[in-house]
Amino acid sequence: MKVREIVDRVLTLNGEERVEDTCDLLLEGDGEQPVTGIVVTFMATVEVIRQAVEAGCNLIITHEPIYFTGRDKREWLRNDPVYHAKKAFIDDSRISIWRYHDHMHHGKTDLIYAGMQKELGWYDFLDAGMDKPQHCYSIPPVSLESLVTCLKDKLDIKVIRVLGDLNMMCSRVGMLVGAMSMGMNDDNMPAAMMNDKKLDVMICGEVLEWTLTPYVRDASAMGFKKAMIVLGHAKSEEAGMKHLPALIQPLVGDIPVRFIDSGEPFLSL
Repeated sequence: MKVREIVDRVLTLNGEERVEDTCDLLLEGDGEQPVTGIVVTFMATVEVIRQAVEAGCNLIITHEPIYFTGRDKREWLRNDPVYHAKKAFIDDSRISIWRYHDHMHHGKTDLIYAGMQKELGWYDFLDAGMDKPQHCYSIPPVSLESLVTCLKDKLDIKVIRVLGDLNMMCSRVGMLVGAMSMGMNDDNMPAAMMNDKKLDVMICGEVLEWTLTPYVRDASAMGFKKAMIVLGHAKSEEAGMKHLPALIQPLVGDIPVRFIDSGEPFLSL
């Protein structure tokens, strides 16, 4: 089976609707290349590419860009040695890299959130009728500290940033993965969601330190039961990619499909 054939099949996973202005493109490689194995990852870093090559896989499906900007524009990299070294490595490895982002988020369901719900076991706690980018849950009451411990264990995160009283009890939980917790084009959305949905805690991907962060900080200082948990962009979306191979495998027959963790990007000192 060729790269383009696999791409076409994966695009059927989340409904028939197609995003016209999309970043879901073949970023490197050849659509006519026969595929020996598939790696699914949050981000196709050099380390992930090395592991894919070692595993005998020549197609990587990545959720995020490979060349350091949202749309993988390369004009600004023309004279950059880091770009040229990475591209040469990809070319020499004869790896094809396809991005699967927009159609994961904007199909009949959001497959990133679906993976997170499966990883946490929260399917039964999701509020009915929630818009796809905004998920709210009513979980059994638990302390903020215990909730953080649960997230660290289930999502394999070494360090989580927390704002709020660790002893406060949480039941109403919001979740905004990736960049959604920055509001995207609506800065007030995360804080407004906390109020409108009567949330105790917001689980975030990335955050701005002048929007939701001071809202929760001020609320907590004045005695309101409000908290936030910051997982980071990668760890808030990684579970969606982790559970993607099980969806892809039936579409590609005997071609092996595996997940490679791109890992936490930072050291904690």
